[in-house]
Amino acid sequence: MKILVTGGAGFVGSSLALLFKRDLPDCDVVAFDNLRRRGSELALVRLRDGGVTFVHGDVRSATDIEAAGAFDVLIECSAEPSVQAGYGASPDYVFQTNLVGLYNCLEAARKYSSRLLFLSSSRIYPIASLRSLPLVVENTRLTVPPGAEGLGWSGNGISTDFPLTGSRSLYGATKLCGEHLAQEYAALYGLGVVVNRCGVLAGPWQMGKVDQGFIALWCARHLFGGNLSYIGFGGMGFQVRDVLHVDDLYRLLRIQLGSLKSGDYFTFNVGGGVKNAVSLAELTSLCERCSGVSLEISGRPDTHAADIPWYVTDNGAVTAATNWRPEVSLSQLLDDVFSWLSEYRKILEPILGH
Repeated sequence: MKILVTGGAGFVGSSLALLFKRDLPDCDVVAFDNLRRRGSELALVRLRDGGVTFVHGDVRSATDIEAAGAFDVLIECSAEPSVQAGYGASPDYVFQTNLVGLYNCLEAARKYSSRLLFLSSSRIYPIASLRSLPLVVENTRLTVPPGAEGLGWSGNGISTDFPLTGSRSLYGATKLCGEHLAQEYAALYGLGVVVNRCGVLAGPWQMGKVDQGFIALWCARHLFGGNLSYIGFGGMGFQVRDVLHVDDLYRLLRIQLGSLKSGDYFTFNVGGGVKNAVSLAELTSLCERCSGVSLEISGRPDTHAADIPWYVTDNGAVTAATNWRPEVSLSQLLDDVFSWLSEYRKILEPILGH
């Protein structure tokens, strides 16, 4: 079996490629990436040492994908991952990569009759609807009041029943359009497709930035030094996300791949869930405890147009279908990230510090 991982030198793609090769050593695992993001070049040695073949290419180019050769499974991790993409600038890259790139991947999957595991995003849900949830402040976090619930939301998080009417950012729109395309390919051409609407993913080798990968960023700034800010919603750091270790995502993909048949199409919300939900203020306290360093964090009350105050994944549907649930706790995830930052400080500090 040959597995092609697009975005294969990125944090998620490289992690998944290495884990698949580790556990399925007889498989040919190929990581396909354009190396555009700073730090992605660091994955090349890890991929080589792990027995993963690297192919330099861009999903925006159908001929590049063709050059990677035939495959049996496509794990689609390529993306412009920032929800702020296109605000105040051209939307060309996010559109070409996330939508045209996916189309090129789907065409290759059709040609080779492969199965597809597509990593979509929780940001396909409309911004205004998520902002209108009846949240209250509890200590240093926003939360849903006990017993409050509505269509697709409750204290357990956001489910796939959450309404999709409304604006969701260009990033979210490209991901949702990609889901529709993947569904049509499953129906018309018999591809087996699973769409996982992932929340926040984290773990070692994530090159975190302000707009994407905040766990790694927060840990790195505490260890290496630098500035941090609570941005939006009053500048208090009370906004909440749930976080999933990339190892837990890999376990789910293994389960899904084991049962996925031609013509299947499934959509799931996938994340860390209630137990792995954290506010920025809480994350600061956890990072202080792990690093022994206390930072002065500024507050910027103005909220970016694409930001949301609270998102927690309701994993009920994916757990019912697969018996999967997150196993790595938030504290263990932070230990993993701090250990990685410490071990590779020499090469990571120029990228993640200050």
